[in-house]
Amino acid sequence: MKTPTIHLHHNDLPLGVTFSGAVAVDSEAMGLNPHRDRLCVVQLSGGDGVCHLVKFAKGVTQAPNLKRLMEDPGVVKIFHYARFDIMLLKKALGIHVTPLFCTKIASKLARTYTDQHGYKNVCRELAGVEISKEQQSSDWGADTLSEEQLMYAATDVLYLHEVREKLMQMLEREGRLGLAQQCFDFLPARAALDLEGWLEQDIFAH
Repeated sequence: MKTPTIHLHHNDLPLGVTFSGAVAVDSEAMGLNPHRDRLCVVQLSGGDGVCHLVKFAKGVTQAPNLKRLMEDPGVVKIFHYARFDIMLLKKALGIHVTPLFCTKIASKLARTYTDQHGYKNVCRELAGVEISKEQQSSDWGADTLSEEQLMYAATDVLYLHEVREKLMQMLEREGRLGLAQQCFDFLPARAALDLEGWLEQDIFAH
């Protein structure tokens, strides 16, 4: 497993931090309900072993530099289970993420030989690394994050570039790359439906 270089920022991404082509993104919150549970951390990596963690204080509702990056049409944002992260970013900071790539959706479309599509599973198979999820349920709203939390947060974005490349090759091989892109393009609407109350209901059902 890579030993990342971690930079911790507060309430926004500094102006001097830029990414080109694609950036891996993840978020940590107090829970899974965006109407109740606040955004605590956003982590980003350019796939170079460097991770930028932005820790948000309670009550922060704007992050102009992060918003600019997340809405930059020239930079693809790579998530694992993008549906939750983009919903949280929209609710907490008014950010409309585009364009994006979701490795969980890509895995479900490409790795049809398994039902194991968690980040830990795809990293094990496609990046050859074992990911610990021990800190997933820890207190991300704490005033000071532990070294274990910082490492966990960084690990969640360190391998997404590599995983994306492998999944794109598989999707292209199976003739599903176009279908995957259509799914990614729909995700902002799916997140909006979640926020409006259609979290579980399938509006496409009869």
